Amino acid sequence: MKQQHILSVLVENSPGVLTHISSLLSRRGINISSIAASSTEEPDITRISLVVEVSDYEAWAEILNQLENLIQVTKVIEMTNESPIARELSLIKVKASPDQRAEITNVTDIFRARIVDVHPESMVIELTGESQKVDAFCDLMQRFGIIEIIRTGSVFMSRAPEAAAE
Repeated sequence: MKQQHILSVLVENSPGVLTHISSLLSRRGINISSIAASSTEEPDITRISLVVEVSDYEAWAEILNQLENLIQVTKVIEMTNESPIARELSLIKVKASPDQRAEITNVTDIFRARIVDVHPESMVIELTGESQKVDAFCDLMQRFGIIEIIRTGSVFMSRAPEAAAE
């Protein structure tokens, strides 16, 4: 049975780092279900937020150790048991006839989403939140007809008062 693990990996901001990390995980048969890379408060450090699915629990500690030993990796933080703050951004394009717009707008307001584009036959909605919120919104939008979805992947931050780099 696979278990989900949440990782925040601080790395040097240089070409090829993401390739090294994804290759290491791929060679070990670990699926990356969500990935996002972003700048941090340090200009030369990038944070890679990963959600991975692990089935070989005995090898997991070794894999974490190998990640930490990659030259460009400065820190690996496993956040699985920390209940981190997690958010993802999504854009959802739905079919929207003129008589459906009010109902789509009402659902959008309930989810605290934002309509960012209106076309005569469609609307694009921006939604930020936990993955489950995005999933629930998309489930409700199915009846209107989803044309396209793009999701960033989750980003995470610890609730602890200190920065992750400390």
